[in-house]
Amino acid sequence: MRFRRHVTSRGDLTRWIRDLRARLPQTRTLPGGRVWWWLGGAAGAFVVGYVIAALLLFPAPIFASSTSVPRLVGLPQDRAEATVSDAGLTTGAVRVESHPTAARGSVMWQEPPAGVAVPQGFAVELWVSSGPSRIPVPDVSGYDATIAEQLLSAAGLRLGRTEATQAPAPKGVVINSRPPAGTALLPGTDVTLVISVGAPTISVPDLIGLTPETADSLLREAGLRLGTTVRRSTFRGAPGTIIEQQPAPGTLSAAGTAVNVTLARREDE
Repeated sequence: MRFRRHVTSRGDLTRWIRDLRARLPQTRTLPGGRVWWWLGGAAGAFVVGYVIAALLLFPAPIFASSTSVPRLVGLPQDRAEATVSDAGLTTGAVRVESHPTAARGSVMWQEPPAGVAVPQGFAVELWVSSGPSRIPVPDVSGYDATIAEQLLSAAGLRLGRTEATQAPAPKGVVINSRPPAGTALLPGTDVTLVISVGAPTISVPDLIGLTPETADSLLREAGLRLGTTVRRSTFRGAPGTIIEQQPAPGTLSAAGTAVNVTLARREDE
């Protein structure tokens, strides 16, 4: 028995291929020239978007060179500004604030900090010290000298020295201070206290013509004391005796007031 093999004709094959193409998804292609045009447009749009983002949204140098911010803390303001200029940068805002330890006129902070890379011409902000905050002198008049010294110390000031004066106030009471109360001073500044030695109720005795030893004894009996003695060549009085005194005889003085005297110089002195 013979079998006949069926052979598809060429016309049938052509129809089969055409039918297969009709069943496949349809795709559209662009001519070669238009493909490159679209690619170039997309690349241009990307570049433009990057530039806008870099300049407006996220400012950053693209082609400019950068430099490292120098250390400025601790430098005087004029020297710090010169250092900024030498580095190719500019000085931005300068703020002045008090600082307990930084010297007046010195840089106590900078922004950006030292070592940060920034573009040329970048503005560096400075914080400059105006020194410690000043302290007003407390009003210590009317207080005992010991309490007044404690008040000065509590305020951040120091007792420099004391001066005695005659005043209608109990002995040992502060009359006033120098500088006066309310004066603004730097922390640790010395303040002088003027202290009363009592009211002037004792009449100073006449010491003219007396020796220093006799005068000292007389003053002690009156509640006063002998102060400084100086010698001067003069034709008045016997050598070694008092020729002048201060306060003058009869002056009312407070207890403990010192009387200064001048002695006639001897021939052999």
